[in-house]
Amino acid sequence: MTPAARAAAAIEVLADIEARRRPAPDALKDWSLARRYAGAKDRAAVASLVYDALRRRASASYVMGEGTPRAILAGAFRLRGRTLAEIGQLFSGERFAPAPLSAEETTRLAAADLSHAPGPVAADAPDWLWPSLERAFGEDTVAELAAMTERAPLDLRANALKTTREELAAALAHLGPAETPWSPWGLRVTPGEDGRGPHIQSEPAFLDGLVEIQDEGSQLAALLAAARPGETAIDLCAGGGGKTLALAATMAGQGRLVATDLDQRRLAPIHARLARAGAGFAEVRRPHGREDVLADLDGTADLVLVDAPCTGSGTWRRNPDAKWRVRPGSLAARRRDQETVLDRAARLVRPGGRIAYVTCSLLPEENDEAVSGLLERHPSLAVQPVAEMLAAAGLDRLGPAVRPTVHGLQMTPLRTGTDGFYVALIRRGS
Repeated sequence: MTPAARAAAAIEVLADIEARRRPAPDALKDWSLARRYAGAKDRAAVASLVYDALRRRASASYVMGEGTPRAILAGAFRLRGRTLAEIGQLFSGERFAPAPLSAEETTRLAAADLSHAPGPVAADAPDWLWPSLERAFGEDTVAELAAMTERAPLDLRANALKTTREELAAALAHLGPAETPWSPWGLRVTPGEDGRGPHIQSEPAFLDGLVEIQDEGSQLAALLAAARPGETAIDLCAGGGGKTLALAATMAGQGRLVATDLDQRRLAPIHARLARAGAGFAEVRRPHGREDVLADLDGTADLVLVDAPCTGSGTWRRNPDAKWRVRPGSLAARRRDQETVLDRAARLVRPGGRIAYVTCSLLPEENDEAVSGLLERHPSLAVQPVAEMLAAAGLDRLGPAVRPTVHGLQMTPLRTGTDGFYVALIRRGS
């Protein structure tokens, strides 16, 4: 496919997303299945165009004066640095290309300027969430959210149960990895211009369990939980097991590690991942109806990791369509889920033990406010100061980069180069 044909395909996919109000991955999958002639590079390029357009949907619509799929794509091209001539070559009207730019479109693209745009537009954020985001970031809100419109890198975690970061870097030298700035486990690979990264799952290092795909922020969240060898640790919202594997590494395979999730379907990949990583000492407990599969562990855990279900606002640079699909009802539902899992964690943690509360959210409702609610309901719990949390994890140098909050810390693409993770550490009194 030519670049112009890819642009036309992206417009088609964006139109499908809008018309059927569906997630971008579903629309892209259907487009690919209906066009078997499109090769892997074409599919990746079209996906990158779609996601880039969704990242800049509000600002591109503002620049173009309308929010059609065509306008969003053209405006996004301009906001990402394409010249007017380059955009004109893509919108040429030739075979398989979008129709030529109109005089109005050309004028708007030439004058593209966000200096007087409203905050939510300049930041490409949903209007209804703007007050929450301003509470989180104050005068930095536009800059913080604008950083969310950039493409995310591919971060890898060296599995400390089997290798070191240096050894893994040597094994993956052909991919040109660089060390991540904060995590002692992390390597970073920058995707190409078409958005494609290497297929890590086919690498011998992956098949041998030496590496996992994990954003550096997620790695840091696991490190800040500071699980130690010999402890009893519970991953209460384990899902596919990403942080369970990281906890296993910090525990050096020693102690008791239990993983579970309220939704047993999310646990499907965890067994194979644990086996590949050499973390066989971890125990997976699947929920069974109303049965409490952790009842025997009440009051015994040194650490309970709550990687809470949330709106995922901290991952908008990876999942840009999610920010336009989140609704007040879904935020309210996630807050109820967070209250449920935090109360369960409070029953599990022993005197002197700790709860590591983690979200991939930017919203105070899901972060500090959730912790405040926990502290009100359980007076025996208290927040550990951020400086102590960083020191215990050996991450003191991360301190100046993170944004301190009332109860924890916030990582963001702008400040730490990671996804938007929130972490708070809560201890039960002895």
